[in-house]
Amino acid sequence: MLQVKKKSDFWYHVAAFAMILVWGISFLNTRTLLDAGLTPTEIFVARFTIAYLSLLAISRFKVRFVGWRDELLLVVCGVAGGSAYFIAENTALEYTLISDVAVLVSIAPLTTALIGAIFYRDERISLLTCLGMVIAFIGSVMLAMKDGFVWGDSVVGDLLAMLAALVWAFYSVALKQLNRTYSTLFITRKMFFYGVLSALPLLALEDTHMEWEALKQPAVWGNLLYLGLVCSMAAYFIWGITVKRIGAVRASNYFYLSPIISMISAAIWFGERTTPIAYVGCVLILSGVIIAEKFKRTPEANQ
Repeated sequence: MLQVKKKSDFWYHVAAFAMILVWGISFLNTRTLLDAGLTPTEIFVARFTIAYLSLLAISRFKVRFVGWRDELLLVVCGVAGGSAYFIAENTALEYTLISDVAVLVSIAPLTTALIGAIFYRDERISLLTCLGMVIAFIGSVMLAMKDGFVWGDSVVGDLLAMLAALVWAFYSVALKQLNRTYSTLFITRKMFFYGVLSALPLLALEDTHMEWEALKQPAVWGNLLYLGLVCSMAAYFIWGITVKRIGAVRASNYFYLSPIISMISAAIWFGERTTPIAYVGCVLILSGVIIAEKFKRTPEANQ
């Protein structure tokens, strides 16, 4: 019986790795769209609109209001895990390297642990977790200052990537509360809706307007469909199912591969190269995240 369970779990681990692979490469798709002339907000709105309409169709266009308290938590998910996170991340890609953004965003588990400890009494932070946070912070500073202590576009991009990691923590805190009551499909669909809704004012304030001619290019509409249908709709849904099956602890371990995938992909497709001090910073960030994640829970919680 145990052997059957292990075999069935194998495909959930494959799914978890596949989603990390999809998200790790998604930085390249976003960068391609930015180079084509789309703005960070336009990319996000198009991506999440495609994902929302697809899930709405799957749900047979059933709209449901769950009360002001939970609806407010869903708004937090839409803003923190949607518009604020992706617009900050997409904008960061305009200023700095894909590899930098991927690595800095990977500190999200640390910011989640910190915010979780503030909102939940059972989310205690151990001394080793604090050590991991310090190591990752030092690595972040080294990565941001890879070109010397000079304020420039690269530093702005790195700070935006760290901001994305911070707002993701608020999404995780709200999601933890909602997961106790609602299905993954319902939460994901609502998150997409409020993500788009909260981004529309920013889209209206932008000086630029979407170049509709650009949408006729296969590279543009193809990347938008990939980000909307694969990286958003399918990936979020599959990841939610995977976490419920193999657990958040084991599933989160695959996140450590995402920056490595992004760095290799960026080097191959865009020829990105960085400085030795940046590589040291990357190693420190990933080491800090792994240390903090591994020791942030009690032994009983990891079983």
